[in-house]
Amino acid sequence: MGSGATQQTRSHAGHGHGHHHHHHHHHDNVYLTSSNKNDAGVRITRIGLYSNLGMAIAKGAGGYVFNSQSMIADAWHSLTDLASDILTLATVSWSLRPPTANFPLGFGKVESLGSLGVSSMLLFGGLFMCASSCEALYAHFFLDPDAARALLEQGHSHGHHHHHGGHGHGAGGAPSLHAAWLAAGTVAMKEWLYHATMKVARDRKSSVLASNAVHHRVDSLTGIVALIAILGANLLRDAAWLDPVGGLLISLLVIRAGLSNTLAALYELADRSIDEEVRASVSKHVGKALAELPASAAAGSEVELRDVTGIKSGQNYLVDIELAVPGQWTVKDVRAVEEAVRARVGAKVRGVRKVRIRFVPRTIAAHIPDHRFDEFIPGDVSPRSSPEPEEEEDEGNGHVKGHKSL
Repeated sequence: MGSGATQQTRSHAGHGHGHHHHHHHHHDNVYLTSSNKNDAGVRITRIGLYSNLGMAIAKGAGGYVFNSQSMIADAWHSLTDLASDILTLATVSWSLRPPTANFPLGFGKVESLGSLGVSSMLLFGGLFMCASSCEALYAHFFLDPDAARALLEQGHSHGHHHHHGGHGHGAGGAPSLHAAWLAAGTVAMKEWLYHATMKVARDRKSSVLASNAVHHRVDSLTGIVALIAILGANLLRDAAWLDPVGGLLISLLVIRAGLSNTLAALYELADRSIDEEVRASVSKHVGKALAELPASAAAGSEVELRDVTGIKSGQNYLVDIELAVPGQWTVKDVRAVEEAVRARVGAKVRGVRKVRIRFVPRTIAAHIPDHRFDEFIPGDVSPRSSPEPEEEEDEGNGHVKGHKSL
């Protein structure tokens, strides 16, 4: 699926599928009208979910038929991936819903929450994997071989297909090679899923999709390690250490990805400002919108862009723009500028869902300190000058203060 296709579904979704026309007066809501099923993120997650389900069943059946403990363990592992797929699917489809009166900023934050869940699953999975690999290695190198084998046979780490090949000599040749085919299939499938999911995640800057993509990548890497271990077990005399070493390396990658995605989700929940790249892109398009204003409207040349801030809420950006205009402009003049800017930024910067524009007279200097925070009520104002709800206004501040200090 080329980027052309994504572009197209996103910009024309509203028209193409003819859903919810009532959103169209809001330029910035056009994207929200795409019905979930056609959303690229939803689609790729759904494919991932079905393939994990298929793999879990295939591995379970294979393990049962070939009597391979490790393959059954692998099947359980695929089922745990299903959990992250389901969580991702729920989050992505929910976060695309249009804003409602109760949730005026839309549901993007739902995605940041889901991302926290999927990333922490990744993080703990990685830690768990790391621990079990270390345990297996410790057993292998520091205990006598038989004890080590007994410990490993419990199937601590996933993918010990090779024990059956390496140690069973007589009986074990077949399952280990069957397992090799299964592992190779897993690798091909999961590697593709990883790339497909990651592409959508990068397009949308969606943290939950990125985490889920890493889940797929983990499976493809474990598959590669299992393959090496299986082949090693058939070629080398004692290759039991290949698997835990591979597991250890993968677990470090998983921990790293899990940690960075968990942090990203926490920053989003804490409303950290949008990144430089988005800010630059918004500024650029504001400039173009102003340049394109028709002569009849208030002239764009008199407007200057003072500030761009905003927050990322899941895949959605809620942007605040501050424009300085001549002091004598009327509300009508300002309105023309606002609509041009909103339409342009909403249509051109991917993921922008809400554009709030604040106008200040050009006479106010741009460099007043803290100027962008003057919408906030300063902390020292509220408690003293606003009376308690139940008190009368005219009782004077002294009384209220006294009342408070009780």
